[in-house]
Amino acid sequence: MPGSPTIPDSDAIADILNTPVPDSTLAVPLLQRTLISDVDSDSLAAAVMPAGIDTPARSLIRREKVDLDNVVKFSAKDSMIMEGRNSAYMYGDAKLDYGDMKLEAEKVSMNMANSNVYAVGLPDSTGELIGTPVFTDKSGEYESETMSYNFKSQRGFITNVVTEQGEGYLTGGRTKKMENGEYFLQNGRYSTCNDHDHPHFYFQLTKAKVKPKSNIVTGPAYMVLAGLPLPLAVPFGYFPFSEKYSSGIIFPTFGDDYNRGFYLSNGGYYFAINDNIDLALTGEIYTKGSWGLTAQSSYVKRYKYNGSFNISYLTTIYGEKGNPDYSKQTNFQVLWNHSQDSKANPNMSLSASVNFTSSGYSRNDLNSYYSPSFTENTKSSTVNMTYRFPNSKWSLSTTANIAQRTSDSTLTVSFPNLTASMSQIYPFKRKRAVGKERWYEKIKLSYSGQFQNSLTAKQDVFFQKSLVKDWRNGARHSVPISATFSVFKYLNLTPSLQINDRMYTNKVRRQWDPNASAEVCDTTYGFYNVWDFQGSLSLDTKIYGFFQPMKFLGDKVKMIRDFGSPFFGYYGKYHYMNSQGEMVERQYSMFPNAVFGVPGTGRSGSVSLSLANNLEMKVKSDADSTGEKKISLIENFTVSQSYNFAADSMNWSNINTSLMLRLVKNFNLNLNATWDVYTYQLSPTGTPVRVNVPRWKVGKGLGRLSSTGTSFSYTFNNNTFKRGKDKDKNKDKNRRRRGSDDDDFDEDYDEEGDNFAGNNDRRRRRGNDDDSVEMGADGYMDWSVPWNLTFNYSVNYGYGTFNKKKMEYDGRITQNLSFSGNIQPTKNWNFGFSASYNFDTHKLAYMNCNISRDLHCFTMTASFVPVGPYKSYNFHISVKSSMLSDLKYDKRSSYSNGITWY
Repeated sequence: MPGSPTIPDSDAIADILNTPVPDSTLAVPLLQRTLISDVDSDSLAAAVMPAGIDTPARSLIRREKVDLDNVVKFSAKDSMIMEGRNSAYMYGDAKLDYGDMKLEAEKVSMNMANSNVYAVGLPDSTGELIGTPVFTDKSGEYESETMSYNFKSQRGFITNVVTEQGEGYLTGGRTKKMENGEYFLQNGRYSTCNDHDHPHFYFQLTKAKVKPKSNIVTGPAYMVLAGLPLPLAVPFGYFPFSEKYSSGIIFPTFGDDYNRGFYLSNGGYYFAINDNIDLALTGEIYTKGSWGLTAQSSYVKRYKYNGSFNISYLTTIYGEKGNPDYSKQTNFQVLWNHSQDSKANPNMSLSASVNFTSSGYSRNDLNSYYSPSFTENTKSSTVNMTYRFPNSKWSLSTTANIAQRTSDSTLTVSFPNLTASMSQIYPFKRKRAVGKERWYEKIKLSYSGQFQNSLTAKQDVFFQKSLVKDWRNGARHSVPISATFSVFKYLNLTPSLQINDRMYTNKVRRQWDPNASAEVCDTTYGFYNVWDFQGSLSLDTKIYGFFQPMKFLGDKVKMIRDFGSPFFGYYGKYHYMNSQGEMVERQYSMFPNAVFGVPGTGRSGSVSLSLANNLEMKVKSDADSTGEKKISLIENFTVSQSYNFAADSMNWSNINTSLMLRLVKNFNLNLNATWDVYTYQLSPTGTPVRVNVPRWKVGKGLGRLSSTGTSFSYTFNNNTFKRGKDKDKNKDKNRRRRGSDDDDFDEDYDEEGDNFAGNNDRRRRRGNDDDSVEMGADGYMDWSVPWNLTFNYSVNYGYGTFNKKKMEYDGRITQNLSFSGNIQPTKNWNFGFSASYNFDTHKLAYMNCNISRDLHCFTMTASFVPVGPYKSYNFHISVKSSMLSDLKYDKRSSYSNGITWY
């Protein structure tokens, strides 16, 4: 055929394969281990030739014994030609199957005398080579320009191979396939870039041995970047491939720090312990003495639990030993997350979320500068275990809590915390009820018991605190009892009683020492009970009214008690001489540091009033001239206040208001405010005291705003300012990009829009997906820039300093603003930032910027802090493949490098 590649003769192919050419072996495809002499030639030819092929080959088949193990199946879409007694040619998407081996090409030539097969591609009308050979066996799929294969010896010769091995691709060169499935390669390339014709980088392999799905062992090899050979060569190389986890060395990152010197970081060893748990031990070391260790692990047990932990230890040395600026710090970090599968144990659950770092860890850790956690002022950790007793109302839980305030190194630790609870029961309900329900059967009660032990202290003196004197501990028991009865059909009467008991281990008595003119405290340690009760009687109807008839029960009702009286012993009193020479009485709590507090002083019997409302407006609808639509002006407005009949003074509570406005779709503004209804005077000591004079009695209005605040966040993006139709178009476009529109999906095309027809080079075509663009209806490229901008804002108003001229507290406003954004100007570029604003200094408190670029098989990121005391930068570029993740370059600075930014 004109333009067809020259087919080597059988002797040439045999020399390449290093296989003797047999003299009498029949290579006709159909071959089976049978004696052909027992079958007539017509039957044999009918079995050999594919259906529909009319050829005189029947008379050319010799009767000889066949020496192949499997049936050879073949087909061709265009034509098939038999030339002489020993040669066959197949054109047009030719396919040949022999056992586990499959061969596809535009042209396949078979030599029946020596069992050799030769496959090539052919040029199309434009001159482009199509239908290049694709060889498949147990080891994988191999593409090439030409391919020769011998059925009997199972050896082959391949030029310009393309095959995927592990996370990379082996391409180019001359390849020899051995009968044991191994391949010997000369002048090949190995790269994780799937653009095989023009890879962005690759390792040039002078010689290599490939064990499919296992490893590649190379001789001398060097790296080529963007077509430019680099002076990065190795005398030998080893590329392992494994579908299982395996242990190995983690290559470190190198660099230099202004204060700590040159360093190696994040280097160590990875332990693939088993399928359920792994462990990575890494470290960092600096030439000026600083060092650190890190242990990271992830674990999982299906249907049981999963989690991870990270433990880091840093020793940081600044300056030279003996110099005034010398300092040595030790810091550590513990991160632990654990969750239990709900199916693991229905009665017991364990969860953990631990984020504990010492105060200086973030400032000394290289990886913390560009993390959002760098600006966190508070960190919290919680570990909880709960056990529910089977077939019981009881449950038991224990919790450990740690809260950190990094600004002043304050720790608040609460451990152990125990809680025992009994869910609601009806103790008097009959097991076998006969007739109507009795009134006492409606009585229900529950129980909750707590033990808590906590301490708040600075980090450096935390372990010096006394467990008995400094730790706050105590226990509390609570038993609520209630019942609901129907009265006059439409009213519900609910009497309730709650008994609370607190148990403490110390008690403080105070008295005034006139000689020293000071207060003297005497702390006694023992076991003390502090109890109180709360009783109420409520009557409600379907109009949601609420009523407490304490005033109408009379003074003889003893259910209201003042727990501040000396009878209970919770509060004490002493007298002292003030600066004006007056004898003043002071009341104090004998349990000032009680975990669960103490009962309040004074009697309580109150009635509460609450008013809630919303406001809507009807307007004409734009879509329908005769229709109307509702617009919400005020989504909810609530005002509440209570009056205490039993108190001897200050009967009115503060006024509480809440307001919710729907500003735009899916965005509500919530405002809560408290209004002070009493006035203030100065005490003899000069401190402001709230007095029993309502503001309206002295002409200062009903109430004064004492506290309010709100917080909200909102995200702007591409769709924020678009009309509804434009948003729908954008959604449709994204849906088409994902291929989720089944009606428009043609089954004759693959997921990237390439036609399955023909035997084109599928792997090479896959490398061109980065060049694909979307065209708009006007014929121009559809250019969209995804972006988003998020604001988080909070504002609070409260009492500040006391103004003695106005006899009022001056208001104080505190604000917090943080914002972050992201923009993707092109498919592969991405810009992001996050920042916070300090309203006191009127400056940016912190800002972190990130730039990333997808370089196809590489990824590049640059992070920098442009303002504030932590100015620094970090540049990183590396290969995406995890197998070649150590092929990277890092350049970073430290916030202490003294860099001047312009």
